[in-house]
Amino acid sequence: MPPVTRNDPYPGHNFQVVITNISPDGNAVSGAFTEISGLDVEIHPIEYRNGNEGLTMRKIPGLVTPGKLTCKRGITGHAAFWNWVRGTAEGQVQRAEGSIILLDENQAEVMRWVFARAWASKITGPSLNAANNEIAMEMVEICVEELHLDA
Repeated sequence: MPPVTRNDPYPGHNFQVVITNISPDGNAVSGAFTEISGLDVEIHPIEYRNGNEGLTMRKIPGLVTPGKLTCKRGITGHAAFWNWVRGTAEGQVQRAEGSIILLDENQAEVMRWVFARAWASKITGPSLNAANNEIAMEMVEICVEELHLDA
């Protein structure tokens, strides 16, 4: 789906995360995350200079490196992400595909970032403290080999 354009920017609080191939039945897992970061792609420059070009350095595109997705959510008791990380730690890397979908005020899809060949590289459990009343949050870091805007 191509991005839906408008004059006013979209708010960043309406989004959905869908990851396939991490649940035991292979179905998509949709997470109720509070924060997603790492939607970036970097193209590393290669510096090159011909011997007859004087002191001018050329810069040509090199390796493409997508960012590491960091997903934060309140703990709900579902262990799919913990099991995904545990499988990787035990040498059973389970690659997944997924999408991060930006929604408008009416919950209609307006943009979609698609990632591929992803695996969970880190999970962080909550900080527990009996003296506060905050939500117990967990964080999952996901390494991706491909990230693009579905346009």
